[in-house]
Amino acid sequence: MVAVIKTGHSIHRIFNYNENKVREGMARCIGQGNYPVEATRLGINMRLNRLLNRAMLNPNVSRNSVHISLNFDPSEKLYDEEMNSIAHSYMKGIGFDKQPYLVYRHEDAGHPHLHICSVNIRADGRRIDMNNIGRNQSEQARKTIEVEYGLVVAQSRHKDTYDLDLVDVEKASYGKRTTKAAIQTVLQYVLDRYKYASLPELNAVLNLYNVAAERGGEDSVMYRHNGLQFCLLDDAGNRIGVPLKASLFYNRPTLKNLQDKFLKKRSKKFPHKLKLKNTLDKALANTDIVSLGSLKQDLETQGIHLRLRQSTEGHLYGVTFVDHRTQCVFNGSELGKDYSAKALEQRLEPGTVAVPNQPGHSARQQEEGLQPQPTAAEAKAMANPPAPAQPKEEPTMLDKLLQVENVADYLPYHLRKHKKKKKKR
Repeated sequence: MVAVIKTGHSIHRIFNYNENKVREGMARCIGQGNYPVEATRLGINMRLNRLLNRAMLNPNVSRNSVHISLNFDPSEKLYDEEMNSIAHSYMKGIGFDKQPYLVYRHEDAGHPHLHICSVNIRADGRRIDMNNIGRNQSEQARKTIEVEYGLVVAQSRHKDTYDLDLVDVEKASYGKRTTKAAIQTVLQYVLDRYKYASLPELNAVLNLYNVAAERGGEDSVMYRHNGLQFCLLDDAGNRIGVPLKASLFYNRPTLKNLQDKFLKKRSKKFPHKLKLKNTLDKALANTDIVSLGSLKQDLETQGIHLRLRQSTEGHLYGVTFVDHRTQCVFNGSELGKDYSAKALEQRLEPGTVAVPNQPGHSARQQEEGLQPQPTAAEAKAMANPPAPAQPKEEPTMLDKLLQVENVADYLPYHLRKHKKKKKKR
């Protein structure tokens, strides 16, 4: 079992997310905690008001919503009663057994999982400390529940191969789910988790889940009005289905809101730049890696996706690295000149080794100390040297007398600004 805890500023957001899943037939409310009656017998407003009333006891707390997801192995077949019992045991283990909460079973992914909505305000108005709750209370509760209910033990973080985290999201596929629901699931997973500083960097992550963000052509109405839309992609990267406006999604990932995220996330990703550079240097030092394709395969086993940006003619003009270990996205040029698309292509070209400031030297020339052969342009320049400059004649006395005065700071007297004399007090 894998547990994920998130806090937020809006109880309406997490509540509507789960209730919308219920309306779409992809989730069911299977239980509740500290409600006067069963949640299935209450209307939507009554379920929500119970959480809102508890949060109003301390209006000074801004991050008052708690959204928890418990994810189980795909091989496990759990009934609603078992899931509900696991949810109650987990909430007790993390100290939320006295809080009002709702339990939803979701069926929108390839593995069974449930979501729990709650608040972190106690009945006396005090705030529950959420600091390190995932590492301390949640981890202990998870291990206890796995033993008590005989669940599959969560895999260790250290493993030989790295795959995309499929806890909350799967690759969006056209036709299996509604377009909006498929895109919403991917956005919910990616937007807050990854660190990116531009729309192309965000697309580098979204494309891995068959989703793309588009602004349209520069002459389109949507581009001129700073609009944004999201669409599904097939496995070949081609757009399929009908694109949807960003304002239709509940977390409103409009261009304006995303630009605010770009500014906040720009500084958060750079502390992880050195770790990525060290991994790339180690991979490039491997003699078995002789092309961008082999480099891409090697990096994927370490949790890094290499995205190649090519023109319509097939020319490579940029690379983007998506580091799933730190959830950071970097362009090659951000890491340094040696990691740009051109530098990587030259370095991995068979039979040559890129040397700083000496791009034409081959490996044999470097080892034997031979002088590099001149290029065609250099040979032409040596064959046709420029004619020597003719010495200038000394100016005569008459030329010096008739020479025009050329002073850089010269300004006619009537155009000059004269300083005003200060009046004596």
